[in-house]
Amino acid sequence: MNRLGLLFLLILGVSLVGRAATQDDAARDSERRILVMLHLPLPHFRPDANYAGGYEDDSGHSARRRIATDMAREYGLKLDSDWPMPALDVHCFVMEQTTDEPPERVARILSQDPRVEWAQPMRRFHALGASDPLSPLQPGERLWHLSSMHTLATGRRVRVAVVDSGIEADHPDLAGQVEAEENFVDGDRYTAETHGTAVAGIIAARAGNGIGIAGVAPDARLLALRACWEASANDTECNSFTLGKALHAAILHEVQVINLSLTGPPDRLLQRLLDAALARGIKIVGAIDPHSADGGFPASYPGVFAVADQPYDVVRLRKADILIAPGRDVVTTMPGARWNFVSGPSFAAAHVSGLVALLTELRPTLAASRMRRELVVESDDSRMAGTIDACATVANSAKGCSCLCAGSDAVANRHR
Repeated sequence: MNRLGLLFLLILGVSLVGRAATQDDAARDSERRILVMLHLPLPHFRPDANYAGGYEDDSGHSARRRIATDMAREYGLKLDSDWPMPALDVHCFVMEQTTDEPPERVARILSQDPRVEWAQPMRRFHALGASDPLSPLQPGERLWHLSSMHTLATGRRVRVAVVDSGIEADHPDLAGQVEAEENFVDGDRYTAETHGTAVAGIIAARAGNGIGIAGVAPDARLLALRACWEASANDTECNSFTLGKALHAAILHEVQVINLSLTGPPDRLLQRLLDAALARGIKIVGAIDPHSADGGFPASYPGVFAVADQPYDVVRLRKADILIAPGRDVVTTMPGARWNFVSGPSFAAAHVSGLVALLTELRPTLAASRMRRELVVESDDSRMAGTIDACATVANSAKGCSCLCAGSDAVANRHR
């Protein structure tokens, strides 16, 4: 395999085994790639087609590929991958720079070409886990009273897309919970990975099976959409192209909830896909990046449930509707039929995705904005993010007695 081929595989997430370059090489390679959107005629969209919207049978694909090849030659680029996205009426092409020209400038020039809908640099994203000492407590049961909530709702008939690294679907606590698996990381087979498996367990681990844990929404069904990969033992990465393909698949699958336990810079392709999902009534949950001024993207995007794992100053983050959910010392599923403790905003977001699945079961037509307003949230300081009282929220939505939720009544009464 030549050097260019190796770099291409690295940026799209090959496994750690056999890598001949460093993570820094992969990062630089990502920064030299441009996403170019060509117009996709609306008639090519078929809702019953595969994720690519009829990619294999689309007679126009070859014509668009020729246009993209010509453009790459004209602008001194090298054409790599492509993926039709009929939900946005565009066909996305990945092109690699062959010069040191700033990617933003190359994208601006390409965007002025009448054949192009828009162009943008490839962005990098990463998961928001953390490594903390283990704790013997399970915060989901202790703080959210999961057993009480499950007498009112379990997420039945709700489909949750986990856009993340690979999930171990045959884990004892996840067997039968994953409805479909798809891999959007080119050059690498689908594989079970730590971050995706941990997020999946928090959302929908089986309840009442006599082992392990219970997820927040144990009767929800998961779509395991692998758009990220383990770059190292403590780093899970994604990029604009892999995430875009996975989000497009989630939209075509008509899921009700999308979990995005990751962060990165604002990205036009992903923003367009988030808009398309929100317009279809899909609830989207993102993890707050405490190191970003606005909480990071996609958590900062309007309409997204933005979730943190501990109190943050909402004034500093410039986002007033941040939610706090359990995310410290959470026991969850791990590859290899194991369980372990995890910490970080990623896992707080997974709790809220499970909660949104419960609320969606109870009130399927409730809009995301209305659902956000009906969350029972407690905060002693208006400058700080509010902590969700999940049990009181579910009890209110089910019009049940909040007396099921020990310690929740005062919060529920204040909310009324």
